Amino acid sequence: MEQDNKTELPADYEKLKAAANRTSSWRERLAAVEELGKHKSPQTIAVLTNRMNNDLVLTVREAAYARLKAWGEEVQPPVRKPGDLVKDLMKTLVRIKKSLPEGHDYEAFKQKLKNMRIDLYDAYEGDKGADFDLWLEETWKSVRTRNH
Repeated sequence: MEQDNKTELPADYEKLKAAANRTSSWRERLAAVEELGKHKSPQTIAVLTNRMNNDLVLTVREAAYARLKAWGEEVQPPVRKPGDLVKDLMKTLVRIKKSLPEGHDYEAFKQKLKNMRIDLYDAYEGDKGADFDLWLEETWKSVRTRNH
């Protein structure tokens, strides 16, 4: 048996399971998927299957898929989902932009988004990777409100 493929649950299974489902941090979800992926069991297979099928961030879904596939599970590779990752994205961004003073800058918008909707911020940061700031700034510029 490989050292990387233990059949018992890790001692911190509950903590890892919680981290795998934490919506505010795709990096924590990825790390949890990678750690759980070292321990093949019905419970870890269930958690990884859930992440593979339901995570907003493709990187997390791909990591779960890779481990499940390596374990011989019959799984289909994840694909990038069309459309917005988070429902009502533009409505949320309009509301945030409207809440800021007229003439605010991009950094103020970015910080307010992070403070108000870390789940949304985190999902798009994970999805866009290095292009996140460029995408968010372009999106911020395109969001139209009556006041701004």
